[in-house]
Amino acid sequence: MPELVLPTTSVHESFLEAMDEFIAEGAENSQTAAWIEHNAPGWREPEAFARFVDAVRADALEETPRPAHHVPCTTLWWVDGETYLGRLAIRHVLNDFLLDVGGHIGYDVRPTRRREGHATAMLRHALPWAGDLGVDPALVTCDDDNVGSVRVIEAAGGVLEDVRGDKRRYWVPTS
Repeated sequence: MPELVLPTTSVHESFLEAMDEFIAEGAENSQTAAWIEHNAPGWREPEAFARFVDAVRADALEETPRPAHHVPCTTLWWVDGETYLGRLAIRHVLNDFLLDVGGHIGYDVRPTRRREGHATAMLRHALPWAGDLGVDPALVTCDDDNVGSVRVIEAAGGVLEDVRGDKRRYWVPTS
């Protein structure tokens, strides 16, 4: 049964397979794409992957150094045993960019496991985590033409506030 967990080295092999899927798909403009750009292929080595996992987990801490335009972010991985299925990020606060475009919560599912209900389950399971971080309601955005994400967000109780450019902006209760 899939579950949301903090990043872990136990899914190393499956995680790498998923990243290869995102590369083949041409992933861009996501946290996953940024991870690939900054960490591949080095994270194939177990020690490098362990450092990557530690850094992703540390990003949730207020005191962790980060670029000025980044905010503390709890990243959770959707896994089934040792199989990596996707990732979800909960941004603790919103800066101007996140308020306009990015939102509190962003997610992606590995390409070969899409259309199986994982994104819907991930978002539903993440809402209590967001609430525990003091986020209520959570802003969740998606591309205006992303019918799958529209369904995911609306299934979680998302209420459309507006469309800005090509982004739909929804407020989702976390409690």
